[in-house]
Amino acid sequence: MEVLFIRHGLAGERDALLWPDDRDRPLTPKGERRFRRVARQLRLLFPRADVVWSSPLTRAWQTAEILSRVTRWPRPQELAALVPDSRPETLLGFLRERKEIGRVVLVGHEPALSRALACCISRSAEGTALGMRKGGVAQVRFPAEIEAGNGELRALLPPRVLLRARR
Repeated sequence: MEVLFIRHGLAGERDALLWPDDRDRPLTPKGERRFRRVARQLRLLFPRADVVWSSPLTRAWQTAEILSRVTRWPRPQELAALVPDSRPETLLGFLRERKEIGRVVLVGHEPALSRALACCISRSAEGTALGMRKGGVAQVRFPAEIEAGNGELRALLPPRVLLRARR
């Protein structure tokens, strides 16, 4: 299995007056534009994906929908294990149950994505600093069993690298 971890694009600042429930905070117009450009590069790097799962929070869901449209990957499916405070073990268990899938795309938030990524490649989320920028992408490959520490980090791409890439 290969897993692409994707952090949502640039979102509005936390503001209880605009978004009393932070779950509803959307991408900014700039965030949408920038992430469409990131998605175009992802389409070139990863021409196919078997499934796209996304956090149900608005900013991640919008990011997943942009991915689906621009890359022509499958439409996103909701996955609660991608919310910001989720545990990496929960996500690993979910993936383990679907080990027959080739390429999985996960769209979520910090700190959950960094913790899950760290757990995949080092057996623990503790002590491994792998912060992901908004719109950033990490690629992990599991050559064998989907267990903590068995993943191989293939790429950790901040959005600025993807935005500057040439075709």
